[in-house]
Amino acid sequence: MKKTLYCTLWLALCCSPCFALTVPERLVYDISWSGVSAGKTVQEVRGEGDELRITSTTRSASWLSLIFPVDDKVESILSKAASGAKVGFPRYYRERVSEGRTHTDKEVIFDTNRLSARTKDHLQKSEKEDPISGRTYDTLSCIYFVRGMELTPGRSLYIDIFDCKRLWNTEVQVLRREEITTQLGTFKTVVVKPLLKSPGFFARTGDIHIWVTDDLLRLPVKMTTKVKIGSITATLVGGSYWDHAAQ
Repeated sequence: MKKTLYCTLWLALCCSPCFALTVPERLVYDISWSGVSAGKTVQEVRGEGDELRITSTTRSASWLSLIFPVDDKVESILSKAASGAKVGFPRYYRERVSEGRTHTDKEVIFDTNRLSARTKDHLQKSEKEDPISGRTYDTLSCIYFVRGMELTPGRSLYIDIFDCKRLWNTEVQVLRREEITTQLGTFKTVVVKPLLKSPGFFARTGDIHIWVTDDLLRLPVKMTTKVKIGSITATLVGGSYWDHAAQ
């Protein structure tokens, strides 16, 4: 099992020309491993002056913590959006990951003027600087960029994502519309498939599929992926947001 639980949830993608982000927003997910509840992820966004702070925390269930404890926290701070934009660009990113024997503690300072990202590894006591594009997001803030895009089944979206190691131009395929039912109710969704190039969590071995609501909220309600042993599913089970039937 390798890094990281939060990496699957950056895939919270949405798909209509209008996007109604509610601030503050709180989304709670149950993480199951081959049908057995393995933990919880909470993703929140709140306004702080002219910035947005996004926080994602993941913790393993008590039974899994005995053999493979997970305690992750990831934060992204976005600058004020330019006129007409849905969200701004990241200026700061921090990931603190603890999964079994894997531990990371990294932060990134984004400089959109110099088109550079300075990464500090607090555990390795090292720093480096990498070039970025003028439309670069981190693995958490990219969620909110894509939630503001129009996605059409049969087409792809491309986004530049910096993952603390390098810049990736990532393709997100929009597959189909589908109605699904969860414990929260029945949702009309669009299914998307990101083609990730960077290492994924739990030694991912199969494709990732995401179901996002086909409405103003663009809520990611379900994610599935294969791993070396079994499969992982993240399902929205609660939080604070508009009713999913909002138009």
